Amino acid sequence: MESLGVPHVEVGHLTINDQPASPSQQLRDGDQVEVFPYRIPVLLRHNRFVADGHLGRLAAYLRMLGFDTWYDRQADDPLLASVASHEQRCLLTRDVGLLKRREVEEGYCVRSDKPHDQLLEVSLRFALQPDSKPFTRCMECNGTLHSVPKEDVADLLPPHTRETKNEFSRCENCGKIFWRGSHHARMLGWIEDLAKTSC
Repeated sequence: MESLGVPHVEVGHLTINDQPASPSQQLRDGDQVEVFPYRIPVLLRHNRFVADGHLGRLAAYLRMLGFDTWYDRQADDPLLASVASHEQRCLLTRDVGLLKRREVEEGYCVRSDKPHDQLLEVSLRFALQPDSKPFTRCMECNGTLHSVPKEDVADLLPPHTRETKNEFSRCENCGKIFWRGSHHARMLGWIEDLAKTSC
């Protein structure tokens, strides 16, 4: 079926000569094939993702919403497919060929080339909004964020932040410290807009 150009992970159902068929079914000369996409939303086994090297901003935005998203800019196609398979992650890419790899069980070819639109696209396709937990993951490394007392991180903060902020989170993986600044307010507004659009 993939010889016709459609990755198996994007086939909702298909017919051969007006009869239901499997994507693995062999075609014969003269067969008439109709391929239909999945009905949206597509429900994943786990809302975990792996993003290819061209989707770094999308990976960061998914992490911002609290979704476990594996990303390595240098990862090649075999590694991406392996991570998707072994860790049961949905592979996000703009490379149709990557989605045709046999070991990829769940995947999606992202249509938009704009990161904000990509996030909306993925959120709508997989109905992510109800499971969103904003600001619980590190946007840089994907680690889990935990609240920390101000006194535990005070020596690591810029002077103005130390004077004006009282609530902090720290990444359990990379140790980066987060607080609610103007950037947080902008992201929160954007998340609220995303939630309205996803309803």
